[in-house]
Amino acid sequence: MKNKLTKIAVLVATATVMQSCFVAKEYDRPELKTENLYRNEIISTDTVSLANVAWENVFTDPLLQGYIKKGLENNLDIKIAMQNIAAAEASMKQGKAGYFPTLSAGADWTHQELSRNSQFGALLQDRSTNQYQLTGSLSWEADIWGKIRSNKRAANAGYLQTTAANQAVKTQLIANIAATYYQLLSVDAQIKLAEKTLVNRDKSVETIIALKKAGNVTEVGVKQTEAQKYATQIIIADLKNSIIILENTISILLGQGPAKVERSTFESQSMQPTITLGVPATLLRNRPDVIAAEYNLISNFEQTNVAKSNFYPTLKLTASGGLQSIDLKEWFSANSIFANVITGLIQPIFNQRQIKTRFEIAKANQEKAYLLFEQSLLTAGKEVSDALAQYNNETYKLTVREKQVDALNKATDYSDELLTYGLANYLEVLTVKDNALNAELSLMDNKFQQYKAIIQLYRALGGGWQ
Repeated sequence: MKNKLTKIAVLVATATVMQSCFVAKEYDRPELKTENLYRNEIISTDTVSLANVAWENVFTDPLLQGYIKKGLENNLDIKIAMQNIAAAEASMKQGKAGYFPTLSAGADWTHQELSRNSQFGALLQDRSTNQYQLTGSLSWEADIWGKIRSNKRAANAGYLQTTAANQAVKTQLIANIAATYYQLLSVDAQIKLAEKTLVNRDKSVETIIALKKAGNVTEVGVKQTEAQKYATQIIIADLKNSIIILENTISILLGQGPAKVERSTFESQSMQPTITLGVPATLLRNRPDVIAAEYNLISNFEQTNVAKSNFYPTLKLTASGGLQSIDLKEWFSANSIFANVITGLIQPIFNQRQIKTRFEIAKANQEKAYLLFEQSLLTAGKEVSDALAQYNNETYKLTVREKQVDALNKATDYSDELLTYGLANYLEVLTVKDNALNAELSLMDNKFQQYKAIIQLYRALGGGWQ
């Protein structure tokens, strides 16, 4: 027995030493061209990015902050992502356990009744036998070629990929809640403007009726003015319907049923953070989807190592032992002890091309994962460029739109006076007033679009999840 244990110990020690002979390669991040991720006209050399600013410092409205916190706690997409993390964590723990042997135990009773006409049944008077058995089995595989280690790393990368995907969900959720909230405020402001305009439309109808009685305009002018009032009422109705839809949207984002949403005013908002992009390479550490794509690449890289190691011999140690007796009274006797140990190398030779096929599939998946990683980085650069261009465009349009609104409001005042004295016709007055209302509504929408561009830029840079 001592010699047998010595042989086993030598074999295990040899296997342990051979573990240093890894075939598995070490992951090395591929070279990626990050200097051209942004458009040439917006190349940044900033070392700090807007993404490094906490979302509480970007969205300073207390009510909005409360909604974002509630969304992060209750949103169903977040909860689903957390369950994905729990599943990935379980897989990671299994990957770490790959170095340990498997051990199982069992107890069984076997009863056998021989036939009278069988070879042994005809000779034996007692043709029934009972066997009682208590067994334990152990199996262990030496990680000679790094297969177990690669499996462990693949599982760990899968866990980190799922964690990064959860962070991406958080970033998108924060952006969606903020954008919907500001749009809600914008529509509130548009309703106030439209309702104020409706009051003026009612006065315009009264004025045009008086002018008709004085013989300055015809019935056509009265009906056109009334139609303009009705058009304003329709605008208000559409805006109020938009409020309901936006409130329902925010409620779902918060993980609750549709309900009225408490909010502040559009005029009280001031979201003007310092716009700093950071160098393009910062997307590699800030964008959760890019981070997830790289962990996906690492996982597939390690799976390729696993597939390659299947070409080489496998060293396994299998042992079993226990108590076996045909007499229950002698079950725990020293004479009932049995044991066996099997160890050796298994080299696959021909198995219907399965190993080579798995390796080729793993290589293709690794290349696909690399392309997805590269694509995620290019997409991130495009989204940053788009959001910054949108912000600059809306900022420019705001300055022009303000001048347009001021000019049209003055034109409205002048046209009313000219109509009273018969120096302008009612069609000119109606056109000017419609243009003024549309310009003011567009001004508020421009302001919202500027806020939305900031939100999208913040998300595109990878802000919100830190």
